Order: sequence, then C-alpha cells, then structure tokens
Amino acid sequence: MAEIAASEIALPEPKPAAATPSTQRLMSVDALRGFDMFWIIGADSLVYALHRLSDNRATTLLADQLEHAEWEGFHFYDLIFPLFVFISGVSVVFSLTRIIQQHGRAEALKRVIRRSALLFVVALIYSGGVSTAWPDIRLLGVLNRIALCYLFGGIIFCLVPLRGMIAIAVSLLLGYWALMTFVPIRDIRLAKYPDKGHVLAANDIERLYAERGTQDTNAIFYSTTNWVTGKYDKGYNLANHLDFQYLPGKRWDVYWDPEGYLSTIPAIVTCLLGVFAGLLLRSGHFCDKWKVIYLLSFGVAGVLLGFLWGMEFPVVKKIWTSSFVLVAGGYSAILLGTFYYVVDVLKFQKWCQPFVWMGMNSITIYMTRNIIGGFNKLAARLVGGDVQTFFDSHIAAGLGGMVLAITGLLLAFWFVHFLYRRKIFLRL
Repeated sequence: MAEIAASEIALPEPKPAAATPSTQRLMSVDALRGFDMFWIIGADSLVYALHRLSDNRATTLLADQLEHAEWEGFHFYDLIFPLFVFISGVSVVFSLTRIIQQHGRAEALKRVIRRSALLFVVALIYSGGVSTAWPDIRLLGVLNRIALCYLFGGIIFCLVPLRGMIAIAVSLLLGYWALMTFVPIRDIRLAKYPDKGHVLAANDIERLYAERGTQDTNAIFYSTTNWVTGKYDKGYNLANHLDFQYLPGKRWDVYWDPEGYLSTIPAIVTCLLGVFAGLLLRSGHFCDKWKVIYLLSFGVAGVLLGFLWGMEFPVVKKIWTSSFVLVAGGYSAILLGTFYYVVDVLKFQKWCQPFVWMGMNSITIYMTRNIIGGFNKLAARLVGGDVQTFFDSHIAAGLGGMVLAITGLLLAFWFVHFLYRRKIFLRL
C-alpha cells in the first residue's frame, strides 16, 4: 500500500533514487522525537535558570517562548505537543507498512487498535484512574489524544490511498472551521478566571454567578437564552461549550478541557500530516536532496497559510484550530527536514545520540518524569539545599538553579541511556 500511496505524490521528480527499505529505521525520526521530549522533561527549566542568571533581552525572549500563548498566537512551547503527534504519524508509515507487507492489513489494523487502546488505558491510569475516585479522573488528556490520533491516523493509513487521505485531512480542517464558525452557542463565557487585563462582561459566568448567588453554573448556563455564532474566545466557543455540557470527569480548565471532544478532530489531521511526511521520506521516487526541499517548502507554505487563515480563524492551541494545525504542521515539517538532512543525509549522528536514546523510550521517560515529580526533584536531592545555596551565594546568584537544571537533565539522559544499552524499550 505504501508503494501505491507514494507513487501518487504528483511532484516533479528531478532525480530517481533507490527505494527506502521498509524495515529501515530513520535515526532522524528518533532524534527529533527525543529532541521533543528533551523540552518536556526539563530543558525549559534550563532556560529559566539561564534567564535568572543573566536577565537580558535574549534570555527574556527565550523564556517567553517556553510559555504557552495565553490564548491566540504561537510560541515555541505550543509546538511540543503537536510535534509529537506529527512524529507519530511519520512512524505509522514505517511500522505499519512493514506489517502490511508481511502479514496483511488486518494484522496492521489489529496492531493499531491494540496499541491505541493500551495507551488510552495507560493515560487513564496516569490521570488517576487507579488512585483517584470518580469524578476526579481526566478522561481526555495529552496521552489520550495521542492514542486517539494514532488510532484514527493508523486506520486511515491502512484503508485509504493517499488522495483519499488528503481529501479527509482537508475535509476535517474545513469541517472543524465550519462547526466552530456557524454552529450557534449560548452567549456566555465559561472562563474560571478573567485573562490579564480582561474586564468582566455581562455574559461572563463568574459575574453572573456572583450576581445570582445561589444558582449553580449549570443553571446559569442553561438559562441563557441568547445565542451567537463565530466566537473563538477562551470559554466562549463551541468546543469549550460542548465539553462543559457533555465531557464527564475532571476537566483541566474547570469548565472545559484543551484536549476535549471537538478539538480532537483537527488533531487527527496533525497525525495525517506526519503520515504524508513519512510517505515522502519512504518514497523511492525522490532523491534525499529533493525530499529535504519538499519538506522545507511544504513546511514554510503550511506556516504561511496557517497564519493567513488565522486572520479569520485564530491560531489557538487550546482549541487546536485548523489554522493552528497548519502552523504547527509546517514548523514540524521544517524540523523534520532539517533533522533528516543533518542526521540521515549528511550522517552527522554522534551529536544526536542522547536524543535517540530519549526518542526510542519517549513514553517511558514521560511516565517516569511524572511519577517521580520531575527529574529536577530528583536532582534536588543531590545538588539542592546547601549545595544550591553555595553556588548562589559564593559564585553567582542564580547559578544554583542552573546546576540543578543541568543535573536533572543529566539524570534523565543517564536513565534513557541505561534503558537503551540494555535494549529495554516500552512501545505501547
């Protein structure tokens, strides 16, 4: 199937190349996944420590980029999650193509369903499914969304040819935009706390709750009789309102969840964009140079188109808008093209080995980091307390935090290297 799909890519072919073996594991993909996890498990604390050590315009900019955009807009940290989903789509092409060739589509579908179900169960346990009583369990979160994107992305890849996948991706993005734009919602804003500088309006739930006293949130919401369309503000859009009405269990933002029901639809497209990139990398119809050129070109086009669409349908990670999908997918393609060129084309590979260790055990390091409360917490046992105070007091203010952050990252890399050398890989 992958050969058929790849041959349908209607791009000019400057130079033929030998087909990439279906069993080949691209180091660049593992390295990019590890680079992504690097920021999740503690690299941001290193930047914050640098900012405290040397507060200047450069470190201020870096620290700002490692905070999520309040609502509209795009920061580097907003790329971390969609990049992981994108990479899972790339991996789908290589792993499922091999299974389809050796065992057939039915076996590939079984693998997709089994792995996504197992990851979803792990996500529920991670969210307190064993230790916490209902309803304080989060049904939809980061790992849950990865499981759902892998499920639908994998099924689509197994059953639909390339042109069909493109049609599905376009339809999902346009369909989500249409739903968010034209389906009416109650004229009420479900934000728990006002944004910075926001003045409570007449339709803010917090103000209405205070004015009506004993009425609960549900009563206030359902008593609202005015309806509006085309709203994309925080707590004031179709995705957030549907979560409030129909999403049981714990919601991350009290009334709604950033990984809620409706925003999962465009997130599937993020995985499909990774599938398209994987098909390009695996194709034997393009030489390495043109694979890189196409990835970079499509990436730039995605970013530009996404921000252009964002003028009408804002770029918002927390409701995963269609414009956000294009921007995040574009940046992901640029990163993949860069890593592929450096690691797999130029063969500069020694520098990325630590990222490869981390990328091949991404779920393990993610779960471990959260079980122990972060590697910085473990590092504090070694270089915190009096040691940190010594660095801050006798060498430079803020240096103790830098040593703590570096030690935490070294512990994380030591852990994944330990697993890698013993060939221990948790692949759900």
